[in-house]
Amino acid sequence: MARSASAAKNMRKDARRHLQVKSQLRTLRTAMRRVREASTAEEGTEAMKTAQCLLDRAGRKRIVHPNTADRLKSRLAARIRERG
Repeated sequence: MARSASAAKNMRKDARRHLQVKSQLRTLRTAMRRVREASTAEEGTEAMKTAQCLLDRAGRKRIVHPNTADRLKSRLAARIRERG
């Protein structure tokens, strides 16, 4: 339990941030799943545009480590190339 007003406010802020990050991660994972499950290279390319944008943003905002975002983009692109 928070001992001061500022600690209580920080706990409230952390809870709001946690929900935002959780939502952004869920959106990111869904976009990556759509790339992996695309049946054709064209579908994969369209899904990759969305996923790449979301991965770049997540890396910039430190939701995921920037190197992790780059690695995931590379692996998704390789999956599309092997279909195409």
